[in-house]
Amino acid sequence: MGILDSVSKPGDRPVLVTICGDSGMGKTTLAATFPKPIVIRAEDGLQAIPADIRPDSFPVLSGPEDLWEQCKGLINEQHDYQTLIVDSVTALERMFGQWVVDTDPKKPRGLQQALGGYGAGRDAVGGMHQRLRKAAGILAEKRGMNTVFIAHADTTKIEPPDDDAYMRYTLRLHEKSIPAYVDDVDVVGFLKLETFTTGEGDKKKALSDGTRILITYATAANVSKNRYGITAALPVELNKNPLIDYIQSLRGKAQ
Repeated sequence: MGILDSVSKPGDRPVLVTICGDSGMGKTTLAATFPKPIVIRAEDGLQAIPADIRPDSFPVLSGPEDLWEQCKGLINEQHDYQTLIVDSVTALERMFGQWVVDTDPKKPRGLQQALGGYGAGRDAVGGMHQRLRKAAGILAEKRGMNTVFIAHADTTKIEPPDDDAYMRYTLRLHEKSIPAYVDDVDVVGFLKLETFTTGEGDKKKALSDGTRILITYATAANVSKNRYGITAALPVELNKNPLIDYIQSLRGKAQ
């Protein structure tokens, strides 16, 4: 038997998605449209979802130990949940950083001094985010579960070596924490209001009728990507998953 005998066409698998946006955009409500979700809560934001469609959730995390126990429960215990929602990785960033400081026996004054300084504290936080990403991969492989990471948005200055500097929306995380939720996921979606401008010059105004759109294709304005050939903004309707027409595994599990 040769190595080529192991070759086959890969099948559909659960998806890993990061949804980023400003506060109040409906990130958690959008995540709740994925099949049979359960929420790990680093912040308490489910009240915005009507009770009749509000997903099940674990108790709000009190520390990283709770996070790892909840992930282990989903991996090892019997259940019929199909999607894990992590709300939010931005809140986890603060929690991880505080844990690193609090558990350092040298009692540093902050994360910059933790674990001897020189960025070691930030590296430790980034490693904890990577551990969560690894758990999501195990959930996909062992339990067939999707994972949706929710992140708050921030802006950062991009200074390309061959062009002018510009501002871009990104995840509100330290640069060492971002790769866990951008580099090796299937979709990074930026949720925003559809806006129109009126006026000229300094008198321009941005207007919106409240319509939300999800940007999942590469653009200079924000961090976003997808592996499904999506090239246009997706309209976001209440209680409807805008990705369902593009991802076969979601169509197969949609209720």
